[in-house]
Amino acid sequence: MQEKQSRRTNEQRTQETRRALIAAARALFLAKGYADTGTPEIVAAAGVTRGALYHHFEDKRALFLGVVESELAAVAAEVEQAETPGADPFEALVEGGWGFFDAMAKEGRTRLLLIEAPAVLGAAELAELDRRHGGRTLVEGLNAAMKGGIIRTLPVEPLAAMLSAVFDRGALALQAGADAKEIRQVIRSILEGLRV
Repeated sequence: MQEKQSRRTNEQRTQETRRALIAAARALFLAKGYADTGTPEIVAAAGVTRGALYHHFEDKRALFLGVVESELAAVAAEVEQAETPGADPFEALVEGGWGFFDAMAKEGRTRLLLIEAPAVLGAAELAELDRRHGGRTLVEGLNAAMKGGIIRTLPVEPLAAMLSAVFDRGALALQAGADAKEIRQVIRSILEGLRV
């Protein structure tokens, strides 16, 4: 029993170190950008050693990838929470869109995911990460609406990619001060255009 408790404590410490590194790196990447952030600053801010950093992440890029994946997972969770259980699949798509905008409004998230991440990781790697998180929720929502006969049956992957680009541009516009009501009106109109 004591051995299990020790192992759990080690696992907890490992997770705490990883979380501390990701939180410190996120803050520094937002404050200074990826290129101007050094690993010595990250370990100092996280309160860990360089050895701990390299135990968890191969290099700064791998840590950045961890930050981005953490943010994408958080966005996907917030999108799913925004949807009303049992809602009509079309309304679930709309609610998911509003949930996306709310999630992206979190301090620095739009810049991190839509400006820094494509520059550091490249479009293909970022798209693959998104497919596992937010892109997955959009594909699931579109499939449900198509199967329910609510929206036209279209190739789901290209449709999700196009809608994702629209949502991303909306998030960037909102960050730049665009009128949220107008953005939502346009998004709803685009989605309405998919109805059968």
